[in-house]
Amino acid sequence: MAYRDIYEGWRNDPEAFWLEAAKAVDWIRPPSRALDESRAPLYGWFADAECNVCQNAVDRHVAAGRGDQVAIIHDSPVTGAKSKMTYAELLDQVSRLAGAMAARGITKGDRVLIYMPMVPEALVAMLACARIGAVHSVVFGGFAAPELAVRINDASPKAILLASCGIEPGRVVAYKPMVDAAIEMAETKPDFCFVLQRPQSEAALVEGRDEDWATAVAQAEPADCVAVGGMDPLYILYTSGTTGQPKGVVRASAGYMVALLWTMPNVYQVNPGEVFWSASDVGWVVGHSYICYAPLLLGATTVVYEGKPVGTPDAGAFWRVIEEHEVKSFFTAPTALRAIKRDDPAGDRLRDYDTSSLRALYLAGERADPDTVEWAARMLDVPVIDNWWQTETGWPICANPAGIELLPVKLGSPTLALPGYDVRILSPEGQPIAAGELGAVAIKLPLPPGTLSTLWHAEERYLKSYLTTFPGYYETGDAGMIDEDGYLHIMARTDDVINVAGHRLSTGGMEEVLASHPDVAECAVIGISDALKGQLPMGFLCLNRGCERDHDEIIRECVKLVREKIGPVAAFRDAVVVDRLPKTRSGKILRGVMVRIADGQDYKAPATIDDPVVLDEITDSLTKIGYGKRADAT
Repeated sequence: MAYRDIYEGWRNDPEAFWLEAAKAVDWIRPPSRALDESRAPLYGWFADAECNVCQNAVDRHVAAGRGDQVAIIHDSPVTGAKSKMTYAELLDQVSRLAGAMAARGITKGDRVLIYMPMVPEALVAMLACARIGAVHSVVFGGFAAPELAVRINDASPKAILLASCGIEPGRVVAYKPMVDAAIEMAETKPDFCFVLQRPQSEAALVEGRDEDWATAVAQAEPADCVAVGGMDPLYILYTSGTTGQPKGVVRASAGYMVALLWTMPNVYQVNPGEVFWSASDVGWVVGHSYICYAPLLLGATTVVYEGKPVGTPDAGAFWRVIEEHEVKSFFTAPTALRAIKRDDPAGDRLRDYDTSSLRALYLAGERADPDTVEWAARMLDVPVIDNWWQTETGWPICANPAGIELLPVKLGSPTLALPGYDVRILSPEGQPIAAGELGAVAIKLPLPPGTLSTLWHAEERYLKSYLTTFPGYYETGDAGMIDEDGYLHIMARTDDVINVAGHRLSTGGMEEVLASHPDVAECAVIGISDALKGQLPMGFLCLNRGCERDHDEIIRECVKLVREKIGPVAAFRDAVVVDRLPKTRSGKILRGVMVRIADGQDYKAPATIDDPVVLDEITDSLTKIGYGKRADAT
């Protein structure tokens, strides 16, 4: 059947479409209906069902006689370690960790924070929470203690599961001191912590609170799966908010399973027993959906890779993994490919390996620039498939449905909306815009299964952030257009969240940190284009009157401050001291114009600007550090 026929089938009868897709799940109590409209616009899916995500991701494969199949491959070039864990071994580890938590009082609905590097135990921790109905919140290991403390306060976890350290090329990052500091800062405290001791840096345990992970698991009685409701939360995943206060995206259990199981064969072309590799991190949504849950729900083998695209040891690292583990389907971010392309433009390292197992390369996380897509397609000789989605949606909004039908690729477009998503382009007034014209990208409600159900303890914020601007629609926060063939083209963000190597970070949060410096009177942070990471933050600092300190020293202190408060993940390295910021007469900082100046693009002084001369001052300051462009003469 042609893809457009399948999409029209969903549009004509969404209830039947999703109930049919739900047959891929093993239910404790099957749903009697798909959509729950009782609290619209807060829609639910499979609300009267009972299920368990861990049972579907682990137990059912063992029960089906596939316990000896490899579930997780761990490949860690930073430590030199490689290991494989079968589904039977995964079941043992998960049920024992679940038992250890249950014995210490963790029950259905309790939150558990996970702070782990890319090791199999990160997936074990997520699945163990799901097994007993606990709600996990995974925090990326690159976040500093203050950011971690904010998440502890918001989620109020009863337990924290962590590793003693993470490992970056050439250095060991001690996790335990950051967790200790975060707990000290936080208003709510966990009852206990399990610490996975890694030999590269073993952690000191706090008596009465911390326990050795391996000992606790070895001594535990295995726990059985607990039935949870279809709309019961599986996890909270924090994403950057424009206010600096992170948003806790809540993912409901049943719809998430249904959606992920639909995507694996239809988008990612993966079958049970095959190897799927997503080169992401468990702290991000791609890691949740396509390192942990989707591959294991399907009964595939997932790769947990602890390394980088280059430097571990070279630009052939990804190709080695594909050859060695016979990867069928590979998912990464354009920024990783740009790094490989920069180091090995002719593909010499690629020729060292046999990547013939690969069916397709999938890209997401930021806009896939045509140069990178064309280079990858030429080098690998497989389809390069862009897909667009968000932390909030949990799975692709738009993709090329290669498992059904490989549609023609248009560079710069993630192709067509998938079933469940009715994507529209709207004017600022909420009116439909003609094909080929730029507008706000919105999705007609209801959103499909697997998307966010709300924000954790912030329902009003959920409504205001996503459902208020365009009544009846979900506001994506992206700007784009739909062409005459129905292909979506995402052009830019419409808010001040910037995308650094696929990581969404709030410039507002960085501005708060910079403003805390004693010599900084006012500041702004913008995202400037970067060939490798997509965007990088740049700070503009207005100093207090009478400050006579060396500007370079202040900038170094500000860079250090952002690293301490937000973490290295922010990649904040550039700042410039300016006398004043360009503003409208009402006092709004003209960040969009500043971005165009820094990126060397043409711009015109907005009619609302208070003093156009300030744009020349900004240009002069940027020119001194290698950026900038003057305004059009027109």
